[in-house]
Amino acid sequence: MLDRAALARALAQVPRVVRVVVADTRGSVPREVGAAMIVGPAGLLDGTIGGGTLEHEAIRRAQGLRADQLDRRALGPDLGQCCGGAVTLLYEIWDATRLEALQGDLHARPLPDSTPEMPFAVKRLLAEARAQGTPPEAQMREGWMIEPLARAARPLWVWGAGHVGRAIVATLAPLPGIEVTWVDTARDRFPEQIPEGVTMLPAADPALLVPHVPVTGEHLILTYSHALDLALCDALLRRGFAACGLIGSASKWARFRKRLAALGHEPARIAGISCPIGQPSFGKHPQEIAVGVAAEILGQTARQDAKRGRTA
Repeated sequence: MLDRAALARALAQVPRVVRVVVADTRGSVPREVGAAMIVGPAGLLDGTIGGGTLEHEAIRRAQGLRADQLDRRALGPDLGQCCGGAVTLLYEIWDATRLEALQGDLHARPLPDSTPEMPFAVKRLLAEARAQGTPPEAQMREGWMIEPLARAARPLWVWGAGHVGRAIVATLAPLPGIEVTWVDTARDRFPEQIPEGVTMLPAADPALLVPHVPVTGEHLILTYSHALDLALCDALLRRGFAACGLIGSASKWARFRKRLAALGHEPARIAGISCPIGQPSFGKHPQEIAVGVAAEILGQTARQDAKRGRTA
């Protein structure tokens, strides 16, 4: 998907970038059609098209680009890679003016040296996609490139910047489609370097932020304090959420269920909080917890995409 936010972040650093997108593939290749990276004058700024030598050569080519180009490469004969397939890469120069002109939920444009008049097959594809409410897959069709724009990011609030919080944020921050807000009680509880795209939010009393979070938000509660964890669970149950996870053992969750019930919450509502988080079978190391949490989130995304496909 074409990520407008990633382009905006890149153009905030430099006035001109090249977006390199996998436009077509044949045989065994490192990445799928639609995979993209953004290259600035000094090198890679965001994303990956995979493939080692393929990506290295594409970055070098992008840095010297003066006009949009289409480049077809056989990975074995041209680059000495073992994949054996072929990749068509589309290089596009982006600046603030081009980004501002990007509207809607689909981006269809002629490939370099193709006719500027939209073919009937492309018109039909776009009309069907809009009628069904389901974006088409990224693809080349009759000399045009078609890409859906990335959906609005899922708001994910991570409450706590301890070892587990740091591991989870470091794991989730690079994933597309997730917008992380990271909360703890003081600035010095966060690492010096905050991952790109993550909003850091120090708050002396984090529970006071809850009335202002989106009810569509997803939450991971993993602070240093059981009292603060409980206050956040209570506040989020009153506010509402799309999903909520609490770090802890079975005994901790049993105590919390009793205390939340005493605070007036119905058992069915309390059951909306998941505890423990991640995949307990992976282990208790912060990185193991982070991998389990990421697997759950990616699984939810895959199930939602499959459901959209069945109902389209």
